[in-house]
Amino acid sequence: MWPLDPCWKEVLKFAVSCHVLTILQALSNAIIPDHHAEAFSPSRLAPSGSVDQLVEGLLNGLSHWDAEHFLFIAERGYLYEHNFAFFPGFPLALWVGTELLRPLWGLLNLRSYLLISVALLNSLFSVLAVVALHDLGCLVLCCPHQAFYGALLFCLSPANVFFLAAGYSEALFALPTFSAMGQLERGRSWTSGPLFALATGVRSNGLVNIGFLMHSQCQGFFSSLMVLSPLRPLLKLIGSVFLSVLEPGLPFPLFQYYAYTQFCLPHSAHPIPKPLLQLAVDKGYQITEGNKPPWCSWQLPLVYSNIQDIYWNVGFLKCYELKPVPNILLAAPVATLVVWATWTYVTTHPWLCLTLGMRSKNSETQEKPDPGFLSPWVFEYLVHAVALLLFGGLYMHVQVPTRFLGSSTPIVYWFPAHLLRDQEPLLRSLETVPWKPLAGDSPAGQKVPRNSIMGLLYNWKTCSLVTQCILGYFLTYWLLGLLLHCNFLPWTGSGDRSGDRLEAN
Repeated sequence: MWPLDPCWKEVLKFAVSCHVLTILQALSNAIIPDHHAEAFSPSRLAPSGSVDQLVEGLLNGLSHWDAEHFLFIAERGYLYEHNFAFFPGFPLALWVGTELLRPLWGLLNLRSYLLISVALLNSLFSVLAVVALHDLGCLVLCCPHQAFYGALLFCLSPANVFFLAAGYSEALFALPTFSAMGQLERGRSWTSGPLFALATGVRSNGLVNIGFLMHSQCQGFFSSLMVLSPLRPLLKLIGSVFLSVLEPGLPFPLFQYYAYTQFCLPHSAHPIPKPLLQLAVDKGYQITEGNKPPWCSWQLPLVYSNIQDIYWNVGFLKCYELKPVPNILLAAPVATLVVWATWTYVTTHPWLCLTLGMRSKNSETQEKPDPGFLSPWVFEYLVHAVALLLFGGLYMHVQVPTRFLGSSTPIVYWFPAHLLRDQEPLLRSLETVPWKPLAGDSPAGQKVPRNSIMGLLYNWKTCSLVTQCILGYFLTYWLLGLLLHCNFLPWTGSGDRSGDRLEAN
C-alpha cells in the first residue's frame, strides 16, 4: 500500500531532505566553541587514530548531554547507579548497529562505531516514524490533507535535534509508539501490545500508552452491551484490561528487577577500569561493587524513583524556581499548543468528552463524523497529550516537555495542521493547484502531492499571522536546536545541572 501512495513518497522525500540539513550540527560544532557544562563525561579508554578523530570531529555533536549516557551504556553496560535512568532499548539498538558494522572492525575504535550507529539508526528511525505518523493520521483524521500536513510538520519538529542530530532515544520511541497506535486503530490489539511494550523498553513514559489499550477495551465492552448480557462482556473486559496493563508495562518491572540484582543481591561483578572507578569516587557515583544503596531496603525497591529524586531532583513542582525561568519560556509554545487544542476540541465536542469518548467506530446509525482534528476518534489522543503535559509540567524539568511531547503524541502535529488548513487561505488555494504527474513507470493516474508547507514558506509575507507563528515556531526551534545542542548550550531537553545532573529519560 505505502509504496504506491504518492503522499507517502512526498513525506519520505521531505524527511530525507531535512536529514541532509543536519550537517549543520557538524558545522556548528566546528565553528562555535563548546560551552563548559558539568555534564556526564567518562574517560575515553580506547586509543584513537586519525580516522577516529575525523569521525569524532564530524559526529561528536551527537554525543552531548544525555547522549553520552546512552553511548556509555552501549559500550560499558550499566556500571553506575544513575545509568539506570536510561532504559535499555536505545543502547541495545546501538549495540546491534555496531554489530552490523563488524566487517569494518579494526579501522575504528568502538566509540566511533557507536557514533556512526547513532547517525544512521536515528535517521532510519525518524524517517520510519514520519511514515507511521502519516499512516496514523490517515486512519484517525479521515482527512488526507491534515494527515499529510501533520507528517510534514513532524519533519520540522521543534524537538528535531533529538530525532535527527543527537544520540537520544526519541526517534526509536516515536516509531513503535505511532506504529502501535496505527495497529490499534485497525483493531489489531495483538500487534499493538508488543509495539507498545517495545516503546516502554525505550522510554519510561511508554507506560502511559497503556491507556490506549484500556480505552479500546472499554469501548468494545460498552458496544457489546447493546447485544449481549453484561456478564460475559464484563469478564472479557477484566481479562483484556489485565493483559493491556501487563504486556506494555512488563519492560518496566523487568528493568527494575535487573537493577535490583546488580545492586542489592550478591553477584559476580564485572571488573571496572580504574579511570571509571576514579570517576565514581570523584563524582560520588554509586557502583555495583559498592555498598548496598538505601533503596534496596525499600518495601518496593525501585531504582528509577531513587535516581530521579537523588541525581536529577525530579519531583512534584521541584523545577519551579527562579533559575529555570528561561526554560519555562522555551516550553511555553508546546504547552500553549496542547492547551489550545484541548479548548478547541472540548468546546466542539462537550458531550463526547463527558462520556469519555465511548462511541462505537463501527456504528452505522451514527451521523458522519467531522473529518480532521475535530474527528471524534481524536479524543483519546488528546487525553493522552493532556496527561503527558500535566505530568511533564508538574514533575519533570520544565524544558523537557518539548521533546517529551514531540516524540509521544501526534497532537502537537495534528492541531497545527488543523490550524493551517482552517485559517490559512493561501493553503486552501494551494490545495486547488493540480498535483504533478508521476514520472517513469509509475501507475497511470497517480500524481505527486505538492509540499504545501514549502509553498507557505515561499509565500511567507502573504501568510496569515497564525501561519507565521506556527511555522516560525517550528523552524526557529528546528534550527536553534541543531546549532545549540551540539555545543553544550542549554536547549529544550538539555541544560546546566549542578553536580553533573542532566535531565533523565
